[in-house]
Amino acid sequence: MSRVAIPAREAAPAAAQPFLDGVEKQLGVVPNLFRLAALSPAVLQGMLGLSGALAKTLDVKTRERIALAVAQVNGCDYCLSAHTYLGLNLAKLDAAEIALNRRGGSADPKAGAIVAFAAKVAQVRGKVADADLAEIRLAGVSDAQIVEIVALVAENVLTNLLNNVARTPIDFPVVLADEAAQAA
Repeated sequence: MSRVAIPAREAAPAAAQPFLDGVEKQLGVVPNLFRLAALSPAVLQGMLGLSGALAKTLDVKTRERIALAVAQVNGCDYCLSAHTYLGLNLAKLDAAEIALNRRGGSADPKAGAIVAFAAKVAQVRGKVADADLAEIRLAGVSDAQIVEIVALVAENVLTNLLNNVARTPIDFPVVLADEAAQAA
């Protein structure tokens, strides 16, 4: 049960309705996370604005890999469930890759470096070592992409924390952070 009252779609504040309309148009549904954020139309607008801007950066597979790694670091069952679903169905990642992503890796060497770096950024709150930056640059990641990775980590930390505080009911096939990340 949620610790914060999540409004029904039609009961969300009027100022949030246009943003929820956009979510529904894009996804076909309005997941609980967005109804929760709609309690503050400014938060919902900010989340959607950041998400929209970052969707123009790294490819969808990379963005989903980062989301999975960060959700695992933060123990966010809601985001793990949502991004496992999106990883499988939108990004077309397979179960083995998703399991690796949750553990901060990937079968693809460059993606592995990115996911490991993103997980490290989340774990150490951005206080990465010089060696971490050297390693990701060695994998062929530009400084602009490093900035984008950090922004994606921050975007995911926001939703992880919001869902962890609220204990948002999961409206995707459930994946739990405390269960071992194994390939299906």
